[in-house]
Amino acid sequence: MSLGKYTRRGFLAASAATTLGLAGCATLPNNTAPQALRRFEDDAEESAVTGPEPGREPDLLLRDFYSASAIPVSDHAAARAYLAPETAEQWDPSESMLIVDRLDVTTQAGSTDEQRTFRIVGSVIGSLLEGGSYTPENSVYEASVRMELVRGEWRISSVPNGVVMERMELRNQYEPHNLYFFDTTHRVLVPDRRWLFAGEEQLDSVLLSLLLAGPAEYLRPGVDPALTPDASFAGKSEGVYRFSGVSGLDEKERNLLGAQLTWTLAEANIPAPYRFVADGAPLVASLGEVVPDDFAEYNPRSTLSAGAPLYALTDGRLFEVTSSQTKALANGLGQLDNLESAALTVAGTGAAVQRAGEESVLHITTAEGGSTDILRARTISRPTFEYDANAAWIVVDGRDVVRVVRSAASAEVTQSDVNSAQLDALGGDISMLRLSRTGVRVAMIIDGRVVLGVVSRPPNGPKEIVSVIEIARDLGGSALSVEWQPDGSLLVGTATPETPVWRVEQDGSSVFALPAANITAPVVSVAANSTTMYATDARAALQLPSGGGDNAIWREVPGLQGVRAAVIVAS
Repeated sequence: MSLGKYTRRGFLAASAATTLGLAGCATLPNNTAPQALRRFEDDAEESAVTGPEPGREPDLLLRDFYSASAIPVSDHAAARAYLAPETAEQWDPSESMLIVDRLDVTTQAGSTDEQRTFRIVGSVIGSLLEGGSYTPENSVYEASVRMELVRGEWRISSVPNGVVMERMELRNQYEPHNLYFFDTTHRVLVPDRRWLFAGEEQLDSVLLSLLLAGPAEYLRPGVDPALTPDASFAGKSEGVYRFSGVSGLDEKERNLLGAQLTWTLAEANIPAPYRFVADGAPLVASLGEVVPDDFAEYNPRSTLSAGAPLYALTDGRLFEVTSSQTKALANGLGQLDNLESAALTVAGTGAAVQRAGEESVLHITTAEGGSTDILRARTISRPTFEYDANAAWIVVDGRDVVRVVRSAASAEVTQSDVNSAQLDALGGDISMLRLSRTGVRVAMIIDGRVVLGVVSRPPNGPKEIVSVIEIARDLGGSALSVEWQPDGSLLVGTATPETPVWRVEQDGSSVFALPAANITAPVVSVAANSTTMYATDARAALQLPSGGGDNAIWREVPGLQGVRAAVIVAS
């Protein structure tokens, strides 16, 4: 596989981005055009370059170099200080940016008092691509590094191009931020997570430059970048963000672009109000200054309330859960028994899978009540709804992804296959499939592995699952249940006794186990709202505050004490 390279000089000093290939590709980048945003201020450059510690032993100095290489300031001046003069001139950090779990450093045979060679080995878990997007990887990094004494101090005389950092340095030196793009229907903003250098002083300008450059390549099929094909960010002066190339947008499109710009800045905690001027005039004609409330209908956190209705599936029946009790569900699904799974929406739409002899049966209901027997198959996965709650997705017999749409006007039901050909290479059965809140991302469990994809919606033809990638390999194929959390991360239940529940970031950059003191694997169901996580373990339905620390305790869900139930949060 041949991959693109671009020059870090300037761009990485602003946004800490590199180009690398997809997960599992061992070939490093070749060549691509440079992308410059701006340079850091001189005082920031000087403060970041501390240099090697005098008298440092060579193996320790080498580790210091790898830590320093994570700092992009002034074309990686901090890292170049550890290199011999000629090597410092030749070293090209722009070739790649690899993230490893850790680096093992061992001395190779043939070393002398004035020259040493070290073997560097690490497991590559990811890489930062152009624009700061993270992609998971699963490969091995191996390199040979030569060191020599230069005026009595050890310096690196030969080192491969590119940046290699341990995952801790990613956390220490970079921060994740969301850019926001509209889905193809222009109804909902979709987050595009980017990792930017934490020392960036003009974060707002960097974010807007990246936004105008368009979505990450993997996300592009699921969003609409067409609002800004010719637009560019011209900089900020006197508190005004200036843009050019926007004259071709109509009033509605300018309003949508204003929403993207506003929520990208607001979610990065850039203080409002904002002034957007495009081609010499206010971007939105009626708004000289804008605040997030001007685009409240697109608030990416608008549905993250803890007040969404809570339901439970226990003993094959659906119940509504209140603060202290359960009661029978009023709509048509509440009249069914032998249920295997269910999904309900805030709007009142619901779908459930019922076991009937050797078959599973899908039922759909509306807020008005009643249910319809939609289809039958050997197995049907738990339903999951699109953003507007009018269409549900299921997996039939572990292989076929099916989209079911019920017309609100006529109650007519149609179904179509979702093109999931990209999943074929992974093999195995799909035991669970969950659409994100925006409906643009999809999380799946395939033979115990956690797999992510993007939903592409071609104007003609069936929906597709594309940009497929496996994440959370730390789980070792033990995943049993998965659900999106309101902040965009994933909650994963497993069969592992030591670590039954995990949190996984949406880009796969972080995977960590949640407290497990009083939860017993297997965890067959998980759910979450903005304040609480839910899990069904081997004994009961449990809950844990979302902000709980390492010593937090899972407790039984009020109203479900003594009951083993699958908790369902309305979407």
